[in-house]
Parts: sequence; C-alpha cells; structure tokens
Amino acid sequence: MDSKLKQFIDQKYLNLETYKKDQTSVKTPVWFVIDNDQLYITTKETTGKVKRLRNNQNARIAVCSMKGDIKSDWVDVGLENIPEESDVEKIVKLRKKKYGFSARLISIITSQKGKTMAYSIQVRDG
Repeated sequence: MDSKLKQFIDQKYLNLETYKKDQTSVKTPVWFVIDNDQLYITTKETTGKVKRLRNNQNARIAVCSMKGDIKSDWVDVGLENIPEESDVEKIVKLRKKKYGFSARLISIITSQKGKTMAYSIQVRDG
C-alpha cells in the first residue's frame, strides 16, 4: 500500500473531494474499504460524484468524521471505475462486513436509486 494511504487503515470515513466542470470542488464524506492494499468506495450511479468523476477522475481524499470534518492531510488521487459486476459485489460485501447493520440499512434505502458502482483509488504523484 502506498505510504500516503496508510493513514486510512482502521478509519471509518474519508472525505472525497471531486470537481465540477467549472473546477468547483465538492467534498463528500464516504465509507470505504481496503482490500489487498487497495482503497475502494461504492456509490449509486445516479449520485453527483459519479457525474463529476465521469468528467474528471482527479480527486483528493482525507480522513474525516461522519460529518466530513477533516482529520488528516489531503492526498491527491485518481479514481477508476470497476467495471466487473463480480468485483463490485465483492467490494459491497466487504463494505457490509466493515459497516454492519448501517451498510445493510443504507442498501435497502438506496436500492431504487440505480446500479451500485465501485471505484478504486490510486495516489497521484505531485
């Protein structure tokens, strides 16, 4: 795992900063999982962050509270969509294991909001 990502081990939330077409930043606290030294997030295809990531895969992440209060330094990252449905399902299972009942409840609440998508997070140089 990249040394810049080690700060996320044993954390519950990361703040994902994505960018609109006009480069305005949008900060969103999100759940994440780590598998084989790789960070992943999941979201529904209808969310604003998915729209922003289609236009610009560059982002920043930092450890944060549930409300999004930043607790670490920002790390420049790129996000890559995971296209394989079996890989997405594996990441969703890991999320359910990490977040328990809360993850199951959110899955039920958001089940009508479209397909679940997963993204891998890679540190950007610079």
